[in-house]
Amino acid sequence: MLTSHHAHSQGGSPTALLGGTDHPTPTAPHPAGHVLVVGTPGPRLERLTHTLRATGHDVTHAPPGEAGPRLHQTPPDAVVALDEPAPGHTGADVIREVRTAPAGRALPLLMVTGTPGPTGVADLLRRGADDCISEASDPDELSARIEAKLRRVPVPVEHLLRDPRTGLYSRPHFLDELDRELKRPDAARHHGVLAVIAVAELAALEERLGPRVRREIAERLAAVAEKLGGACDRLGRDDDGHLLMLLPGIDEETAVRGLSALATTAAGTRFVVADENVRLTPAVGWLPLAEAADAADAVDRARDAAREALRHRDLRPVRHAPWMRGTPGRHRRPPLRALLRPALSALSPVLALLLGIGVPFVLYQQAYLAGWDLGSGMYWAVVAGLVLSALLIVLECLYALDAPARPQRPGAPYPAASAVIAAYLPNEAATIVDTVESFLRQEYPGELEIVLAYNTPHPLPVEDTLREIAARDPRLVLLPVAGSTSKAQNVNAAVTRVRGEFVGIFDADHHPAPHSFRHAWHWLSHGYDVVQGHCVVRNGDSSRVARLVAVEFEAIYAVSHPGRTRLYDFGVFGGSNGFWRTDLLARTRMHGSMLTEDIDSTLRTLTTGARIAVDRTLISRELAPTTLTALWNQRSRWAQGWLQVSLKHLRNGLRSPVLTLRQKFGLLVLLGWREIQPWLTLQILPILLYAIWKTGGPGHLNWAVPVCVLALLLTLAAGPVQALFAWRLAVPELRARRGWFWSYLLVSTVFYSHFKNMVARQAHLKEALGDRQWRVTPRTRAAGQTAEAVARR
Repeated sequence: MLTSHHAHSQGGSPTALLGGTDHPTPTAPHPAGHVLVVGTPGPRLERLTHTLRATGHDVTHAPPGEAGPRLHQTPPDAVVALDEPAPGHTGADVIREVRTAPAGRALPLLMVTGTPGPTGVADLLRRGADDCISEASDPDELSARIEAKLRRVPVPVEHLLRDPRTGLYSRPHFLDELDRELKRPDAARHHGVLAVIAVAELAALEERLGPRVRREIAERLAAVAEKLGGACDRLGRDDDGHLLMLLPGIDEETAVRGLSALATTAAGTRFVVADENVRLTPAVGWLPLAEAADAADAVDRARDAAREALRHRDLRPVRHAPWMRGTPGRHRRPPLRALLRPALSALSPVLALLLGIGVPFVLYQQAYLAGWDLGSGMYWAVVAGLVLSALLIVLECLYALDAPARPQRPGAPYPAASAVIAAYLPNEAATIVDTVESFLRQEYPGELEIVLAYNTPHPLPVEDTLREIAARDPRLVLLPVAGSTSKAQNVNAAVTRVRGEFVGIFDADHHPAPHSFRHAWHWLSHGYDVVQGHCVVRNGDSSRVARLVAVEFEAIYAVSHPGRTRLYDFGVFGGSNGFWRTDLLARTRMHGSMLTEDIDSTLRTLTTGARIAVDRTLISRELAPTTLTALWNQRSRWAQGWLQVSLKHLRNGLRSPVLTLRQKFGLLVLLGWREIQPWLTLQILPILLYAIWKTGGPGHLNWAVPVCVLALLLTLAAGPVQALFAWRLAVPELRARRGWFWSYLLVSTVFYSHFKNMVARQAHLKEALGDRQWRVTPRTRAAGQTAEAVARR
């Protein structure tokens, strides 16, 4: 550290440092780094800036009071500040501002003063300045002092970190700190977590912007961590750009909560990296300190977990597991369970009947023998449940008639927008070109990009066709997602790539109406965060099953969704033909471990206070399953996914301080009652068997109890009412097919309702057995071509 006497002893004109004409032109042998100049605009600042640029420095400026945010946004290599006499602008004020900012603790800080008396210089050095130089000094001296500070660590001891350019521990120093923590007595280090944070976009950014992004990304993440606070008191980075975090003395649940908050906050922030505005996807891997023995090995294991988190890009912290390092026992399951699961899954319909009929009958029978007429009480409970279900269906239909209309005009000018088409290419090869071309026909007043985010296990000829289309039309962006195994991963990979202020999410068989994006913005610009459109089946002519689903989709998207939204004061994102504000989607992401990642994202979004609208006039046409097997597989996944969401979110949703009582009632119906109903309706059979057993035979039963007859009629009437409303609110091309609705009414009453209840019960058993296999719904060109005929009618 130079003394005040040395700083004061240089001769020359008073304007030497600030560009006086009586000094030779300063030399600039090579670029010397990025310098932030802090000072009030004026001649002194202009001369200082000119001098620094002339000596090879990249210079940016911040007035006093704004240096802290500038340091957070784009950390420089050094800070040069003018010591000014104005209140709030003094050298001491600037030093305090720089050193208070986390990114400024380890930066070289040089003060330029006009009157560097010994007392004043000493005061500036004691307050945290690294050097003090007179305005009368030679410009080359200023440059040399900056470079000397960059080569040597100039920070106070209490802030000394091994990497002076980032303010973070270098990997060796971080390992020293971690090793010191691990050597504490076991009781003292019982709690604590080691975390490694990677960034999914690092390789692409480094290829485009150079190796400096590794350091800058670690800085940005560290700034977010320090801003959030918490138990992390040691941060470091390695040479690969990972942020290293040591969180001692806290339990795993608290640590994971904090790491999740860090990932979500960072994902929802736009960072400046290498002078470019970017989004980042943090991938967090972590390891309990109690499971760590060696510091280097512990960091490597946490990095393995971060690598696994990178595959999903869903912002959820991943705990290290032995199989992540290819150790013996990877994915190993208990042999007995592995053998029994396929057999039990195959027998699940029989198990459902046994659990839903046989077990209750025996229970009612034994309770009666013990003096308890449990079966009679259950009978009235089932009747009440059936009546409640019918009333809720009728209420949804009535509320659907007065669903809120879309705003006629946007609340703000049309911004840039993005479409994300998620595709598993081998399954979509026959239809994906038609889909892409339908998106390129969108009529949107602003900039629109179409991002096809796809995965494929091997190259396909259709990729060449897609590349030709992208070469012709730059709006199409092809985004192969290597290693992806789900739609969620494809969407997560695309969300940081898109440029639009809002994003439309679509499956690969969807053909949105030409004005979809225009109309979606009308909702989003009036205070909504997500808007779900109306999915219409376009291949109803291809089979009886597709025809059934076509009418069912009208009952869902034209009646139930709008009616429930108005009844319960929240909408539901249906996975496709949904439009999100990009910032919200970046913070929310999709969780590929959930079979219905759309409903899961809905619940996570609602509990943050987001608003979801449903618009049945926002049309997108898609393909329906054409066989009963494909329909069974699709609905089984849906039912199991709803169960997963119920188990994960119902309890927390009912306790949420964000949701209103009306919304909580809606959650109770959608996530609670829907899971009970399939089993409750099945209770009619064991109750009937119990009544026959108790009365001595079917001839002794009174089948004409007025209350029961009325309940039966009301329950049976709910189906026709829903079919009538579905026809009334359907899109014109399907409303013209009245026979389809009559057929749906008949099939739904005698078969399809029972079919869906069977699917739901089997899905419950599959979830209990841990069978979560995803079966892809097949797409065919023939179905797509047939569908176009329906769409044109």
